[in-house]
Parts: sequence; structure tokens; C-alpha cells
Amino acid sequence: MKKIITIGREYGTGGNSIAKLIAEELGIPFYDSEIIDLSAKESGLSPEFIKNTEQSLSSGWLYTLLLGASYSTTGVANTRMGIGSQAASAPLADQVFNAQRTTIIDLAKKGPCVIVGRCSDYILRHCDDIDKKDILNVFIYAPLAAKVKYAVEVLGHNPETAEKEVKLIDKRRANHYNTFTERTWGNRSHYDLLVDSSLLGQEGTAKLIADVARKS
Repeated sequence: MKKIITIGREYGTGGNSIAKLIAEELGIPFYDSEIIDLSAKESGLSPEFIKNTEQSLSSGWLYTLLLGASYSTTGVANTRMGIGSQAASAPLADQVFNAQRTTIIDLAKKGPCVIVGRCSDYILRHCDDIDKKDILNVFIYAPLAAKVKYAVEVLGHNPETAEKEVKLIDKRRANHYNTFTERTWGNRSHYDLLVDSSLLGQEGTAKLIADVARKS
């Protein structure tokens, strides 16, 4: 059985709800917004700041660091810093991502869980402390029309602007992922399983992913 499930998702696919259902199906913890609060404690930054900036980050400094440097975390005057004063002087955006990276690794080390977004598939793939055989990396997508319909009916977006907003949020997620990894967000070669959530609905998609996790 795959013990750690990472969920990448396009906006309007119901990915967050699907991830929750997977966790319930498997009886394991679910982490999404919780990562923001834990990262805030890690970095010394406010949860509001992290929430507002986590998908608009960019840095060549941290990109290089992620590819091979060995460190635990960064933050504002954080005693767990593993790369000395360079981390403390890093841009705030880098400190946010680094804190989230450490949080994600810490959560995965605790045991089975479902983790949503935040480059978690890439982060755990490059963590020597996590057995790659325990990880199932999933990407959830759907046709644009289905995502717009979900955004309007479930998320409360204005029908006149929903399509533009869905595209914008997906673009931000892609920019964030592509900046901090050497990969392309949503590229099928980076995931173990890609699922169109419009085919089976949230419950059906969650059950499918949970079944794959059990049998893998």
C-alpha cells in the first residue's frame, strides 16, 4: 500500500474535497490549509502572509538549493536553519517555500497521510528520508467547462468571470510549481496517476485513487 498520497489539482476539479474523501476512505490524516499554519510557526511569518503569497513565489536561489543542498529549514531567526546566514537573508518568498518544504517532509515522516499541492510530489521525491515506494503522486484535472461549472455552482464564482478566474488560478499554480522545480505542472511523466474528476465525480474519483493506493 502507498502510505503517502500527494494531490496536485487544477482549480475547479474538486481536488481538495477529493483529497479529504481519500483520507477518510483510508483512515489517514489530510493536510492542506494546515500546512499554512504549521509553516507560519516554522518561518515566523503570519499565516495570512503565507496564504497570500504561496502561489506567487519565484526564486532561482531556492531552485538551486532544492536540487542538491542538504538542509532542514529556514525562517526568521529560526534555530533549525541548516544553511546558515544565507537562509536568514533570503527573500521572504524563499523563506515561505522553504518552511512549507520542511513542514511537508515532517508530516510525511510522521506516517501515512494525504498532502495537497505545494509541490509536495517533487519535495518528497527529493527527500532521502522518505521511501519513494511509499508515495503515490496524483494529478487531478478536468475539462475547462466542467471546472467553470464547479467554480460557479460550488465555489460561488460569478458566471461572467468564472472562466477567466479558473484560468488565472491554474496559471498561478503552474508558475509556482514550474519555478520551484525543474518540472512542468500537470505533465503526465511526473505523476503516477492522472484522473479526470468529471468522469466519476468526487466520490468516485476518491474511491478510485484510494483503491490504487491500497493495491500499489
